[in-house]
Amino acid sequence: MNRKIFYALLLSAVTTLSAFAQTDQQMLDRIKEEGLNKSEVMQTAFYLTDVSGPRLANSPGLKRAQDWAVNQLKTWGMVKATREPWGKFGKGWEVQKNYAAITAPYYHAIVAIPKAWTPGTNGPVKGNVVLIKADSVSDLDKYKGTLKGKIVMLDVKGNVENTFRPDATRLTDSALTAMANATPAPARQQRRATTGGRGSLASMLALRSALSKFYVQEGVALVLSQARGTDGTVFTTNGASYADTAKTVAPELETSGEDYQRILRLVKAGIKVEMEADIKTQFLTNDLQGYDVVGEIPGTDSKLKDQLVIIGGHLDSWHAATGATDNAAGSAVMLETMRILKRVGFKPRRTIRIVLWSSEEQGLWGSRYYVLNHFGDPKTMVLKPEQAKVSAYYNLDNGTGKIRGVYLQGNQAAGPIFQQWLAPFKDMGAGTITINNTGGTDHLSFDAVGIPGFQFIQDNMDYSTRTHHSNQDTYDKLSEADLKQAATITAWFVYNTSQRDEMMPRKPLPEVAKN
Repeated sequence: MNRKIFYALLLSAVTTLSAFAQTDQQMLDRIKEEGLNKSEVMQTAFYLTDVSGPRLANSPGLKRAQDWAVNQLKTWGMVKATREPWGKFGKGWEVQKNYAAITAPYYHAIVAIPKAWTPGTNGPVKGNVVLIKADSVSDLDKYKGTLKGKIVMLDVKGNVENTFRPDATRLTDSALTAMANATPAPARQQRRATTGGRGSLASMLALRSALSKFYVQEGVALVLSQARGTDGTVFTTNGASYADTAKTVAPELETSGEDYQRILRLVKAGIKVEMEADIKTQFLTNDLQGYDVVGEIPGTDSKLKDQLVIIGGHLDSWHAATGATDNAAGSAVMLETMRILKRVGFKPRRTIRIVLWSSEEQGLWGSRYYVLNHFGDPKTMVLKPEQAKVSAYYNLDNGTGKIRGVYLQGNQAAGPIFQQWLAPFKDMGAGTITINNTGGTDHLSFDAVGIPGFQFIQDNMDYSTRTHHSNQDTYDKLSEADLKQAATITAWFVYNTSQRDEMMPRKPLPEVAKN
């Protein structure tokens, strides 16, 4: 090759690379400006929490939030924004009235939340609290014919002691270093369950099922159960199935540990405890389908526009509060990511799609069925053509804490790529890449069919100790600075994923799931 031609080509290549680098830096600066200084993430969080209310699966609150999110995506200029049905879920349910108090030996309004998918009291009820001591199904016989109209509770020793640990914490440098230095975990060895363990579990489940039937048969007015939590925090759960064929159960209140133990001490001391309650709940059966919110920024590259970069978080919550940290935070960050990219005028090479999941709290149903409908079946590993077109899925669902890095989910090849993308954010505390897996949320649905699915590492804050599934999970627990940081980093990840010449590296396909 002629030396002059060689140097001309070299100069052209260097100039092109420099232009690309300059373009990336300009886009990074614009993303930071929009995400950190012109953020709308808290406004979005306000509408998802305070305005929409609790967002239990298939509840009116979830539909309010979904409709608002669809309208907002359209307002920001996204295409194909809609509520997409994914399949049958079951009954919707919401609390319409909730009052309960001790009236004797003195008055005290208690902290208590109806268990999800349980009925109300059908008007005000008033009665004595009766203690049931039952270690086996046969122990229930002595209570037959004595509980009609009564308020019942079990003899449960609850832990409401002070732990002397802070509620809110951030990941320490040593914890992040340990995560960064982690090595791939060996394949799990199947544990052999002992007969005694299985027997104990079976006995407990049998007693729980028998109690549920017994309460209905005996016509109890209300069941009190002790919630996990201290200091008036109630970590709530469901008290019945959401299936449209589920059997009727008795009204049940999940009570704060302090109130439950106070009532229990009084009753066990032989002091008469009288309570009054008025609980109204509503079941909704007019639409049993589940829905996800979907919207897109279309790709512009003729060769890559059919490929996808997907981001998401679950929009549904539990019902005791407004699901701010679990997971309006993640949903607001992902909506803000789309807003940032649209506002800075980004024209992606690949199509960017946001999906806000429903029914995550009941078993990742929204994302599992979305993946089944669009990408393939993890049980058979029969894949659909669109599976090969997804470069990556990014998820956020661990509270309000800022992003500290990424769980690779065993995808080692993605590590150096993410390390480079995080470099501009080290001064914001983000820089840890760990080979570790993390579970319990929607990226697992993508990973199960061989799509690179990632969850960001986040600071814990008071997620586990105070807000996760509790009556404390309100807008007030959100950290504005952390959500701005998270949205800015996510936007940068999405930008890079959509622009790189190659798709994100993939792990080998999972083996077919065995029964």
